[in-house]
Amino acid sequence: MTRELLLSCPVPTREPLLTNQTEERFSSRVGMLLCVLGIAVGTGNIWRFPRIAAQNAGDDGAGAFLVAWVVFLFVWSVPLIIAEYALGRKGRMGVVGTFAKIAGKHFAWMGAFVGFVATAIMFYYSVVAGWCVYYLIQMTIEPLPLGTEAAQGVWDGFQGGGFPVAFHALTMGLGAIVVWSGIKSIERANRILIPALLLIVVISLLRTLTLDGSYEGIAFLFTPDWSTLAKPQIWLEALTQNAWDTGAGWGLILTYGAYMQSRHGVVQNAIITGVGNNTVSLLAAIVIFGTVFAILGAEMSKAEVLQIMQSSGPAATGLTFIWMPQLFAKVPAGNLFAILFFLGLSFAAFSSLISMIELTTRILVDFGVARRQAILGVCVVGFTLGIPSAINLEFFANQDFVWGVALMISGAFIAFAVIRYGASQFRTENIDNQPDDWNAGPLWDKIICYVIPALAAILLGWWLYQAGSVYAPDRWFDPFDPFSVMTCLVQWGAVLLLFFLLNRWMVRRTSASKSE
Repeated sequence: MTRELLLSCPVPTREPLLTNQTEERFSSRVGMLLCVLGIAVGTGNIWRFPRIAAQNAGDDGAGAFLVAWVVFLFVWSVPLIIAEYALGRKGRMGVVGTFAKIAGKHFAWMGAFVGFVATAIMFYYSVVAGWCVYYLIQMTIEPLPLGTEAAQGVWDGFQGGGFPVAFHALTMGLGAIVVWSGIKSIERANRILIPALLLIVVISLLRTLTLDGSYEGIAFLFTPDWSTLAKPQIWLEALTQNAWDTGAGWGLILTYGAYMQSRHGVVQNAIITGVGNNTVSLLAAIVIFGTVFAILGAEMSKAEVLQIMQSSGPAATGLTFIWMPQLFAKVPAGNLFAILFFLGLSFAAFSSLISMIELTTRILVDFGVARRQAILGVCVVGFTLGIPSAINLEFFANQDFVWGVALMISGAFIAFAVIRYGASQFRTENIDNQPDDWNAGPLWDKIICYVIPALAAILLGWWLYQAGSVYAPDRWFDPFDPFSVMTCLVQWGAVLLLFFLLNRWMVRRTSASKSE
């Protein structure tokens, strides 16, 4: 999630009010793209992607995983981003109101589930953002740890006190301030955060390339071990990581799409969003792989270095928060490098967080809640429900597991909304033949109607089978086991049942707010 650095930000323009209450618009296409890149480029790129690539590497390298990851960019993420942009621009509401309008009144519960998945991720994502801010301060005011024991001590000291909860509160409070005045303040923040983040990534990349031994790590990242593509887990990880990376299927881009100007097309914007996001992920992976191999490669074998990157502990604490600071300590000007790294990580986390707050706020506004009351409610509840993740890493890992996989369901639901409306008709009316934009074409219809539902069903089914027969065969039925099949089914089922029962009420509330 990155923001372009400008000296001033024009107030968003207003178009004639359509059949709903959303009249605020992004001031420009650049401002909109920066905000959407703020959704896409986040800690998933810098904190999560290098770890997932390492965990899915073969003996020769991680290049085969990158191939699967790029495949899913074009057969999952970009088609869904196109759909989300177009759904948001047409519906001019949040995910619940848009589903009721496009898919039909009987399917508002699907939009509510999509919104809840992003909201559930927000609960613990704010905790991660707090970690990043804490480490930024720590790297600024304290000397870098010189060994694993010292680095572990910094992490344990942080986790052992009330700091995780306090910094979780700080990030939620800052998020509330940014979204307080609506899309104009979100756009203004992203105009600063995203360009600054991109600059930090480029500086970090240039510094990495000067390290002796870094090219061995970069070569390992891009060298394919084709045998790994025979493992279904590689494809599942590639899909979920791409969904996490790009924000496809979260409903976040749909929410920002409600503020698009009508004259802005969606296909070029979707491709810029997806490709731009994945480029940042690759750059971040080059920095991480290059730095780790440069520093540890002289002391350890390739297999040992890879083991450290793979066994990063709950929530990637090992690689990002324990190993990276001590690696920076061994690099000339490492203090500055560490500050830049955690500054970029903080910017990335915060830009994503504000989009999640806006998504939930938008839903409540569509229900007729005053915007500022909605923001306060979202942030207070978000802080409260994020506390368990702040104080217990096992609970955090469970939530990341449950709702990360649920993104496949969210993506399938968004595809369903388009299918229900009629994919070809939806494309003709809302996507193709836009001035200064490309056409999605009939291929997009086929991907939305067949490929995305099939991928979601096959990979979700395979994951459930693996979780029950391989990962936790003795505990698959235990909803309190953090990585069991049942913990997912119970949590997903409870949320789906609740929203299904509330469907009629949600439709009434969104319809009432439209007519006001």
